Amino acid sequence: MSDTASFFRNRFVQVIVLSGLFLQIGIWVRNFAVLLFVMDQTGGNENAVSMISVAEFAPIFIFSFIGGAYADRWRPKRTMVWSDLLSALSVFAVLATLMTGMWQAIFFATLVSAILSQFSQPSMLKLFKQHVPEHQMQMGMAMFQTMMSIFMIIGPFLGTLVYQNYGINVSIGIMGVAFLLSAGVLTFIPADKQEVVEDKGTSIFEEMKEGFRYVMGKPVLKILGGNFAAAGLALGIMQPLTIFLVTENLGMPKENVQWLMMTNGFAMLLGGGLVMAISKKVPPHVLLVIGMTAVTIATAVTGWSTYFPLTLGAQFFAGLLLPCIHIGINTIMLKTTEAEFIGRANGILNPLFMGMMVVTMSIAGKIKGAFSLTTAFEISAALFFIGILLALPLFKMNLRFNDEPAADAKPADQPA
Repeated sequence: MSDTASFFRNRFVQVIVLSGLFLQIGIWVRNFAVLLFVMDQTGGNENAVSMISVAEFAPIFIFSFIGGAYADRWRPKRTMVWSDLLSALSVFAVLATLMTGMWQAIFFATLVSAILSQFSQPSMLKLFKQHVPEHQMQMGMAMFQTMMSIFMIIGPFLGTLVYQNYGINVSIGIMGVAFLLSAGVLTFIPADKQEVVEDKGTSIFEEMKEGFRYVMGKPVLKILGGNFAAAGLALGIMQPLTIFLVTENLGMPKENVQWLMMTNGFAMLLGGGLVMAISKKVPPHVLLVIGMTAVTIATAVTGWSTYFPLTLGAQFFAGLLLPCIHIGINTIMLKTTEAEFIGRANGILNPLFMGMMVVTMSIAGKIKGAFSLTTAFEISAALFFIGILLALPLFKMNLRFNDEPAADAKPADQPA
């Protein structure tokens, strides 16, 4: 049996993919239904719309490390099931409140599911390390990137379609059912291993401090932290200014920004599939540098291009190789981090990325005003280039990135 076939016959992989499909449906229906509903209720009030992003991203700052610490402490399967179950219950409570006319409760649905995801996601990574052979981890990260790319393309259409045809109540109901279905599917994950939950007799605060010491004492994790920070700073400048590429550099109506987004999403879908195909041949640190290099070049070209096909081509090139960054970073973290620290390591690195992105998002307009749109994108390209330089020491480290399975190795959790 081929390595790819054995990967997809792994019961954990089958369950987590099906759960992920339900979650992506619920999340994308939520994202666009809530956005359109709030715009309808407020007449497009900018402050109300911005509160959606606050409800979605604030929990990453506040709860990511706390959630990661508890994920290291609790049984990961149980944590994931309860997170999805509680998300579903909160959604149905919001739905009941909406029916009474209190439309502001819609923000609570986004807030609660975002908080609970900070406990669920690191638990999923821990289970990945338990149930997927090490030589297949990069393939697994590529699979998840591919699934997310698919929903980046179809998600906005799906969420808009549901809301426009059935309204906010049905949209929120679908979200709740999706979380319930995910929780039900997750019960079929192989049982938690007892050794990952043994009581060390330490408090959660002591374990959080231990997690900080672990990350700071691990050179490879500090390098990944630098990459997260550089990428966050760069993306924080690019995201708010992308629409101005269309209106200023290209001189086109703002609605044409959808073509850049769709091209980027489609390219990411192809890129995720490409990485899956080459996952055994290319080490994750090489993938990381390839991705950072491609995005550096594409960002620089995008910033000074005034020719629509060239801008579109740069977006495609960036999207095609952008999955290399996500897959490379996640694979390196999984392969070099002990199972008992995965939650806390993830809980430190993710807020670092989001924090840096928020910093530059808040000043992106000022950078454009003080210099120019082109200069802003060239600064982003320079930050991505710094990320490349920070990653170069990985090539000198004696890390076990190319582990091959033993000749008699059997796939983990393969059904009889």
